[in-house]
Amino acid sequence: MRKQIAAANWKMNLTLAQGEQLLDEIIAAPHSLSNNQLAVFAVPFPYLTMAQQKLSGKQNVFVAAQNCYSKKSGAYTGEVSVEMLQSIGIQYVVLGHSERREYFNESNHFLAEKVNICLEYNITPIFCCGEPLHIREADTQNEFVGKQLEESLFHLSAGQITKVVIAYEPIWAIGTGKTASNEQAQEMHAFIRQQFAAKYGEAVANEISILYGGSVKANNASAIFAQPDVDGGLVGGASLIANDFTAIINALK
Repeated sequence: MRKQIAAANWKMNLTLAQGEQLLDEIIAAPHSLSNNQLAVFAVPFPYLTMAQQKLSGKQNVFVAAQNCYSKKSGAYTGEVSVEMLQSIGIQYVVLGHSERREYFNESNHFLAEKVNICLEYNITPIFCCGEPLHIREADTQNEFVGKQLEESLFHLSAGQITKVVIAYEPIWAIGTGKTASNEQAQEMHAFIRQQFAAKYGEAVANEISILYGGSVKANNASAIFAQPDVDGGLVGGASLIANDFTAIINALK
């Protein structure tokens, strides 16, 4: 059974004290995770150790970095390597978020290098893909997302690809208050799974968790997650509110 994942992306938000309080509130809230369900908290780099300590011993709860660099080490001032992340016990890294692609010009080929080094260090990439508004309006979103997958992931073996989590984020629905309809979300998730099936076979494709990342909220998570090819969400703004993210965790199927 595919993992169902509620992933919080704090982005560049919260002070240390605010982050500690948020995690304390979520930990204290009533929720439970079954064997196939995970909660992942992608916190800013300075808070990784704090989050690890807060969440230590919690079943099926993990901490993620929001990014990493493509090299093992070296003269790359300001960057963070997967070796560093592994050394403090981090098991997940968000890669290729639309904001990284747009503001920092991260290309599909550059992200392929990041995916490779994450897998080399047994860190699970949460690989983001998705189209901007003008692509959606031109009805070429399948070709756009298909190219992202092909150029960043299709060099991997079948054994490697099952260690990657996909997060589909329609860029036009991030932080805008707009949300893809349940039908639009399912349609794209099914397309993504079909791409993996064509490359690696149905059995492999059915092992890959595909998350939806576009204005997931407490009041829409259950309906989005109920779609057959949607395996949870990568959550931005709502992950900064304890009650809302708790509700999203509880909406996992």
